[in-house]
Amino acid sequence: MKSLILLGSLFLSYQSLAANAENGKKIYKTCIQCHGADGMGMQSQQAPAIKGQHEWYIISSIKAFKEGKDRKNPKMLPFIAGLSDSDIEDVALYVSTME
Repeated sequence: MKSLILLGSLFLSYQSLAANAENGKKIYKTCIQCHGADGMGMQSQQAPAIKGQHEWYIISSIKAFKEGKDRKNPKMLPFIAGLSDSDIEDVALYVSTME
């Protein structure tokens, strides 16, 4: 029974991974103006390279910027203010897998 549940979880994770990464790619289009199409950042925008960064780090960073408590970035806030937790996870997945 445990192996059946694990197998089902893996299958659902695989399906959601593809969908989430695709949505993350769409969301990332708004990030390009500062972080670049390749995710390598832009010095002129004071935006760091984020390509290949750990998914958990991207999630925690975006949430921290969105909350504005520990991290503040007035340039970035308009782009992330409307993102749901699911959107943040999707874009983080996409960024973490950029090559």
